[in-house]
Amino acid sequence: MANNENIDWSHLPFGYIKTDYNVRCTFKDGKWGEIEVSDSEQISLHIAATCLHYGQAIFEGMKAFRGRDGKIRIFRPDENAQRIQRSARGVMMEPIPAEKFLEMVEKVVRLNERFVPPYESGSSLYIRPVEVGITPRVGVRPANEYTLIIFVTPVGPYFKDGFKPTKVAVYREYDRAAPCGTGRWKVGGNYAGGLAATERAHAAGYSAVLFLDPKEKKYIDECGPANFFAIKDNTYITPKSNSILPSVTNKSLQQIAKDMGLAVECRPMLLEELADVEEAAECGTAAVAAPISEVADMDNGIVYKIAKDGKPGPVTTQLYHHLLAIQKGDEPDKHGWVKVLD
Repeated sequence: MANNENIDWSHLPFGYIKTDYNVRCTFKDGKWGEIEVSDSEQISLHIAATCLHYGQAIFEGMKAFRGRDGKIRIFRPDENAQRIQRSARGVMMEPIPAEKFLEMVEKVVRLNERFVPPYESGSSLYIRPVEVGITPRVGVRPANEYTLIIFVTPVGPYFKDGFKPTKVAVYREYDRAAPCGTGRWKVGGNYAGGLAATERAHAAGYSAVLFLDPKEKKYIDECGPANFFAIKDNTYITPKSNSILPSVTNKSLQQIAKDMGLAVECRPMLLEELADVEEAAECGTAAVAAPISEVADMDNGIVYKIAKDGKPGPVTTQLYHHLLAIQKGDEPDKHGWVKVLD
């Protein structure tokens, strides 16, 4: 079994650490099989598997938290169950039934309970389901056999400096996803398409790339691997397009914003609107809500200064802490988002 005795829970990176078990389930002969438990970190694939050649690979990300009361809470796994089904249908893969998916999530967390970080550490257990097409194909056709694997790993903050504003860059020569393509689904290839831009941004001192819409290069799309939102005039504004992945975190933050009395707008958002927003952030399972201090339009030499004092904005701060408090059980879960393991 994996060793957890030397883990510094309060200083974890956002990276992979071996845990005890993963769970697997295979679709074969027209039906999903039994859930299997494995302690292997390896999978065996045919050299002609569709996931390797034709991109039939989808995944999810969610977190489990240990509360002050010692109980483990998984945040909105039902939403991830629905989203992985949408992704599967989008790229002609077999959707796993929600009940089986949720059973696998709960099972893998219980099997690796000793890797759920302590409440006071500020860390969490990251849950990664991945489904791949395993049928050998040379012609371009969907597989008829699929494997879903869920593994877990304890993680710290996505950004090493934690909840502090970072700078992001805009490059028009890169697209994250095509219009009416796979951007609305959590497909592995979407992230490969953003790697070159992201590495270029990192080399220039930026934390991420703010991608623009792939058609007109006028509207804000996604911020690296995360959704984007801005605050202006007591309104939470988040971009809308058919190339943006619907974020479970963004959906949750929108509801919290409404609970706080903010208006919520999900609409196309011009890059130029950043000139007079009060706050901006990227949001997702990994980062939760990561405030943005400035957006540099690298093509036009324009810099949109947002966090002028270098500190997170008050609304983003409140949204961030409120969501974390729900996830950890420190505030009432009035929307029924949290699955508590007894």
